[in-house]
Amino acid sequence: MTSYPASPHPDFPQDPVDPSRQSIPPYPARPAYPAYAVRPPPVQPPPVQPSPGSPAAGSRRLSARWFVAAVAIIAVVAAGGGAAAGVQLADRPAALSTLTPTGTATTAVVSPSDIQTVADVAAEALPSVVTIEVTGAQESGTGSGVIIRDDGYILTNNHVVAAAEGGTMTVEFSDGRRVAATLVGADASSDLAVIRVAGVEGLQAATFADSNAVVVGELAVAIGSPLGLDGTVTTGVVSAVHRPVRTGTSRDSQAVIDAIQTDTAINPGNSGGPLLDADGDVIGINSAIATVSAGGGTSGLPSATQSGNIGVGFAIPSNTAKDVADQLIDNGSASHTQLGVEGSDYSDADVAGAQIQSVVSGGPAEQAGLRAGDVIVELDGRAIEGVDTLVVAVRDHAAGDEVPITYVRGGQERTATVTLVESARG
Repeated sequence: MTSYPASPHPDFPQDPVDPSRQSIPPYPARPAYPAYAVRPPPVQPPPVQPSPGSPAAGSRRLSARWFVAAVAIIAVVAAGGGAAAGVQLADRPAALSTLTPTGTATTAVVSPSDIQTVADVAAEALPSVVTIEVTGAQESGTGSGVIIRDDGYILTNNHVVAAAEGGTMTVEFSDGRRVAATLVGADASSDLAVIRVAGVEGLQAATFADSNAVVVGELAVAIGSPLGLDGTVTTGVVSAVHRPVRTGTSRDSQAVIDAIQTDTAINPGNSGGPLLDADGDVIGINSAIATVSAGGGTSGLPSATQSGNIGVGFAIPSNTAKDVADQLIDNGSASHTQLGVEGSDYSDADVAGAQIQSVVSGGPAEQAGLRAGDVIVELDGRAIEGVDTLVVAVRDHAAGDEVPITYVRGGQERTATVTLVESARG
């Protein structure tokens, strides 16, 4: 599906980093994880060669790595004519910047009296979930959405509505009403979009929870239209938080999310629908799933039959979704915090991080004393294990924030403080 390209700041032509400049997979010993949308079978890119000039080894060592079967990240929108694995989402070979644990897991302590049943959650949330049918000049598809205001505003994924350019969008509500919708705004960098229906009464807006309070192991309920089956409810748990994942479509090279990972069944058509907690509040917007790539499965079935849920799904955190949605409603576009560098993943026996390839003149990184060749290994206490981790770590802050940054230069670990800036709106 086509998409709305991100519009960078004129003085800061890239997002916090430039994913297209990736030159080294984060962990050479690990298989690559190419990203897929729902389209025809993919063609793998040629291997990416390591860049010269790697810094000398420092004292920081890699955290434990996960050794897993080859997987792909696909955007979970159902294509017209059925779901199938498809073309690559991005030019880089690694869709996941890291599969290492990030941060410390928090254990939830919940009283049994506070827990609703899945049936309660579904009954409360279903009226706020819609099916979105998109018909474009060349493509069509089905996705999901969630009502965020009772005056007709609906939040979904950018890759769900991208094909509507020059075409039509139809929203079907839980009560069966079908209404034409128009695009309010889309943001390829976060893979989010807002659409609107007019003149529809009795809409029930969803309640958004604080995604910073989400804990590993808590209940996670997905509602949407997988494979066009509207009102489908699936359940699982939050498997992990702060997973840097690349989503969107082949044009969205900078669509990186700090995802909530879940084992809740998510399939093509779930894109844009809500991931809910035990109170029926939105904790995330379902966006992508990992699937076993060709030759990576054990079932002996063709790869096309392995394009659905394998228990590894990803959702955009609700705080990010709400912030971007508000910007899209107010301005028709969204901005993101930037560091002012172009970089690539870097890894050797001692150091893993995001290696700076170039700095923007006068930008935050240059003003803080960073330069090409430095390897960023930590930002504001968060370990930076690659480009995608750096992107989401920077975007987790507001423009004007002064954040500490740790980097390796010439084998020596150094620190600096950077003042982040905001990109121009698209």
